[in-house]
Amino acid sequence: MAHGPTYKVPFRRRREGKTDYRVRKKLVMSKKPRLVIRKSLKHLYLQLIEVKVNGDIVLAQANTKELSKYGWKGGTGNLPAAYLAGLLLGKRALSKGIKNAILDLGRYSITKGSRLFAALKGALDAGMDIPHSEEILPDEERIKGAHIAKYAIILQKENPSKYQAHFSNYIRMNLPPEKIVEHFEEIKNKIIKEVV
Repeated sequence: MAHGPTYKVPFRRRREGKTDYRVRKKLVMSKKPRLVIRKSLKHLYLQLIEVKVNGDIVLAQANTKELSKYGWKGGTGNLPAAYLAGLLLGKRALSKGIKNAILDLGRYSITKGSRLFAALKGALDAGMDIPHSEEILPDEERIKGAHIAKYAIILQKENPSKYQAHFSNYIRMNLPPEKIVEHFEEIKNKIIKEVV
């Protein structure tokens, strides 16, 4: 570790790799609510946060765990679930009169078409105005889960035992993975109608 009278120890959250204070300062100076997206292996968490002097305030939130309330039977760590959670957050934000936000991905690496951007697409489709580049968003077929359905069809023909193991949660929930696109559309319409 460096020594000397001019050495300055970085803030704890910077040392732990949790916060990039230069980026956070730019986000705070924008004076817009931040759409904060964080992920785990199984879930995605979205919050609309406003910065105040005495601490951040959560204005609206949604996560992929909540999708089961709307009848979602698919996985919660994939692109369709991320999109639906983004749509849910966007509808909740609009119902509170919040239309503008700025994206805050923390220290995640930016990967084109990832589930972070699927969640962003959901918030945009709900009617929010968030600055972004169109080329980073996943295409519509992947958002609907067509890639999951295609893989399930191929796997069922080539290796039925691997199909049973890989899609066991879908089968247990009575959702054939080949029908995920139709199920996605059904849940999307339900969220649009129910959340005002």
